Amino acid sequence: MTTSPDTRELDGVRAVVTGGAAGIGAAVVAAFLARGAQVTAIDRTREGVPTGAHAQVADVTDDAAVRAAVDAAAHAMGGLDVVVNNAGIGAQGTIADNDDAEWLRVLDVNVLGIARVTRAALPYLRASDRAAVVNMSSIAAWTGLPARALYSASKGAVQALTLAMAADHVREGIRVNCVCPGTVDTPWVARLLDAAEDPAAERAALEARQPTGRLVSPEAVAHAVCYLASPLAGATTGESLAVDGGMHGLRTRPVPQP
Repeated sequence: MTTSPDTRELDGVRAVVTGGAAGIGAAVVAAFLARGAQVTAIDRTREGVPTGAHAQVADVTDDAAVRAAVDAAAHAMGGLDVVVNNAGIGAQGTIADNDDAEWLRVLDVNVLGIARVTRAALPYLRASDRAAVVNMSSIAAWTGLPARALYSASKGAVQALTLAMAADHVREGIRVNCVCPGTVDTPWVARLLDAAEDPAAERAALEARQPTGRLVSPEAVAHAVCYLASPLAGATTGESLAVDGGMHGLRTRPVPQP
């Protein structure tokens, strides 16, 4: 694929984005559309999918539904070049706070969901000359956060799975990377803040732990996904890209108090 300065970097790319009806997923769908891609959002609802995208209803825990949705997406778009495994759920607590059923539920969505969607897409990706998979990991994969044991375990698994997938499929021309966002200003975070005793204080604490002093925007995460999905990133595979306001890599001094 040739490019020029006036070419939108995702022109002609055909992409599937799971969890594309809200939050980070909807921002990714919108960003892909703006950069010239065809996009199919796969989510449990069509409500919230950005205008201009195709939509397929499926739960990533249902293998048959996933396969049908991926096949339908590829048929509608004339093929498939990019998979963005964004669908995921959160969890709070230490290892003592979540029972086995909750552990299995979160891992089923956050880890096995990636396996189901990607393996359904593999025949199409193998036929593409610009195939890429972008998984959604988290700051929790490589930074110890309090009361996030189950969530951290699931996102650490995503990061490890990304490396294994990249090694397995690099010779097939399929690049696999992941994005590790910090605390993103999404509806899920908003619900956590609403449930706090002092939502304003909790938000200030979340902002303060990121060196930039603010939450990450869904659009910033979407921009990183666009980079990793773009044919212009053809030499990038097996990477974890932090979009966390410096939270993982920086150790700044406390802000002086007046």
